Amino acid sequence: MIHEQNSIPGKSNIWLSKLVDLVAVSFKNSESYFEGAKKIVYTGNPCGDNALKIAKIDKTSLGFKKESRLVIIVAGSLGSKTYNEKFKAFLRLAGKEDYQILYITGKSYYEEFIRNEVFPKNVKIVPFFENLAGLMKDADLIISRAGASTISEILALKIPSILIPSPYVANNHQYYNALDLVSLGTSELIEEKNLSLETIQVTINELMQNKKKYDQMKNNLNKLSTKTSSEIIYEEIGKIVK
Repeated sequence: MIHEQNSIPGKSNIWLSKLVDLVAVSFKNSESYFEGAKKIVYTGNPCGDNALKIAKIDKTSLGFKKESRLVIIVAGSLGSKTYNEKFKAFLRLAGKEDYQILYITGKSYYEEFIRNEVFPKNVKIVPFFENLAGLMKDADLIISRAGASTISEILALKIPSILIPSPYVANNHQYYNALDLVSLGTSELIEEKNLSLETIQVTINELMQNKKKYDQMKNNLNKLSTKTSSEIIYEEIGKIVK
């Protein structure tokens, strides 16, 4: 058995898929790349199972109000200069919103990001957050890149999301990762080239202010398999070895 993490498979897995008994995929849209495979099973990514085991971190421990919803915005541990530049204008105006925001700049950009800035009281800026999955359990919306591990956590924790794929990766695979979640009705997609104050405001507020749309996205997440990826993979391997 082999397992493919991303929506667009690498050359090694495409070649190996003709030799193995089973190809497990993290994204439904990967299946079309494995035409010669004996069997393909959509298992999801077992990386997300780790997020389920992490203890929940209450947002009040960061000074956020319990009764107010939380949006987490992150671009990975290293952060992104372009990402930060586009979101800064939004954060300056976010004081009028009825939700709270945790913005993670990335360690390399934190000092530059906060220099000479005074952000609204409902916005908290940090360079990095350890065990982010624990805090995601007390969040209402996650805005992030579309790497395979991040997406596996979002799906495992069943959190509505807005995905902004990195355009600087091989085969633009993050875009196709995100597209798969959009097709499931569990996420919105903004390409980095389209990031602006207007697109950020409209996309976030369309979810945070439109209860019907938000609830539908949440329902779509809850309809996904209740089994963890590890359980599905374990069962499929059991069928092979019998």
